[in-house]
Amino acid sequence: MIMRVYDTLHGEVVPFEPLDKTRVGIYVCGPTVYDSPHIGHARTYIAFDMIVRYLIHKGYRVKYVVNITDIDDKIIKRADESGVPPMDLARRFEEIFLEDMESLNLKKPDVYPRVSDHIPEIIEMIQVLIRKGYAYQVDGNVYFDVTLSPGLGKLSHQSLDELLAGARVEVDERKRNPGDFALWKSSKEGEPFWESPFGRGRPGWHIECSAMSIKYLGEQFEIHGGAMDLIFPHHENEIAQSEAFTGRSPVVKYWLHTGFLTIGGEKMSKSLGNFITIRELLEKFDANTFRLFVVSTHYRSPIDYSEKALKQASKSLNRIFDTLDNLRQGILTGKKEQEREEEKRVGASTQAIGRRFLEAMDNDFNTPKAAAEFFRLIRLGNRASTSSVDVSVLKSVYDLIVEFGGIFGLELERRHELTEEERRLIEERNIARKNMDWEKADEIRERLKKKGIILKDYSTGTLWTVERKRKT
Repeated sequence: MIMRVYDTLHGEVVPFEPLDKTRVGIYVCGPTVYDSPHIGHARTYIAFDMIVRYLIHKGYRVKYVVNITDIDDKIIKRADESGVPPMDLARRFEEIFLEDMESLNLKKPDVYPRVSDHIPEIIEMIQVLIRKGYAYQVDGNVYFDVTLSPGLGKLSHQSLDELLAGARVEVDERKRNPGDFALWKSSKEGEPFWESPFGRGRPGWHIECSAMSIKYLGEQFEIHGGAMDLIFPHHENEIAQSEAFTGRSPVVKYWLHTGFLTIGGEKMSKSLGNFITIRELLEKFDANTFRLFVVSTHYRSPIDYSEKALKQASKSLNRIFDTLDNLRQGILTGKKEQEREEEKRVGASTQAIGRRFLEAMDNDFNTPKAAAEFFRLIRLGNRASTSSVDVSVLKSVYDLIVEFGGIFGLELERRHELTEEERRLIEERNIARKNMDWEKADEIRERLKKKGIILKDYSTGTLWTVERKRKT
């Protein structure tokens, strides 16, 4: 099956054909670090993390870039309110963001470029746009002339007249047109600034992403993504300035956008009191649970958060872990048998489920359909673990569960090599149980539990696993 993705620019699902058959460049708009990231942010970054994981699974070499906006009007305003330097405030919330992304088990991007580290590239890009006639200077500011970009509006599917009409809410007499946007802003008293040929100032919002995406992914690359609210004006303006700068069209081949996360049907807002930070979420539910909740809805669709939905996801997650434990028991204590009809049936079902899972993912990363197949695999694994099928069949089901869970970003296996002391304790406990010395067996169990090693006793023997925290 040919892989297909929904391209916002074309407004339809189209075949995914990278510029290079083996490599894929992905740029996702990152955070403006003036506050703690919330679960709406988490939804977007989990979605693109899943996309990256699947492309790697498909065999592509992926270069993944997520920028960090560390200079912005919001940062300056919050810093003034807090009485701290803007860059200090930005570094503090950048650190929180990075820690939260790690807590959500996101693959680390190849590059986390900061705006403040790329001022020379931004200045150079603005200079080129001025020389080409797309930008003009006024009172130390530099603006992009939207009337000189014939393609402006193609991403949001609006005409230039519609864009200009919408821009009239913020009339600035210094601009040639209401829709012209700032590439460089002159500094005000007390604001951070950088020296430039245009005067002291700082970059506008849109120019940063064009400069950094081109630096790290080239003048043309495959995927640019972000939340749906970035389509206009941010991504629309990115297209205009990037194409004007490079002379290439398209600069980005596929535009992907995530739907909103709502709470009780309403968009998250501090004024409504329904704003949940990632850290507040992870105090109640673990990362696996939230990721399972996120992939239950297609990345382009709105998703409504509720504790009821998260508790259901937690129950589903525990079913997955229980199935893996049952399969491990069968794998480690079972016997190799001659192939029988039941084994053929399990093997055929596993292959069919695997095929349908991949078909769903190839169809614009349709995680709800893929998740349905994933849980069919869980049910199959449970049935197989209680039958007398060959160990190799159980292992194939186990491995596929871990493989597909990994595409969703679920951390289903915590790798842990037992130390000599841990192995010795397990052996001592086995001897104690054989001698019916239950007190000693329980004492060793508790010692290992404090090390994060959980023992499970079966009629056929004892298995160990690494402790996982199940929040409800």
